[in-house]
Amino acid sequence: MTATNGLRLLPWSSPDGKPCFLSTDSGSSRLSRRADEIEDLQLSMGAELLGHANALLNERKTDVREVRFLAERLCEALRDALRVAGSRGERLPTHDDEAGADQPVAPGVAHS
Repeated sequence: MTATNGLRLLPWSSPDGKPCFLSTDSGSSRLSRRADEIEDLQLSMGAELLGHANALLNERKTDVREVRFLAERLCEALRDALRVAGSRGERLPTHDDEAGADQPVAPGVAHS
């Protein structure tokens, strides 16, 4: 849940390309777990693509079409990674969430 609106940005879009959101009280709902799995898959695919990119760019005889195709896939992977980062960042607890509204926190004190 986000601190701003209570909605989680999901790692997929609607058929017309609009963002999809989830409203739930539990981060362990079936749909939340599925979204987590998709995010993990997107990040691992991006990491694998990066390895392919390094190999392709080190090849002297790489065709311009191959580089263009690579750039398109890298853009997709970066878009996915930024979406995941934004969604996960929005779900991080704020200082007030961690301390509780009535419990002040001393500077430098860590909470578990």
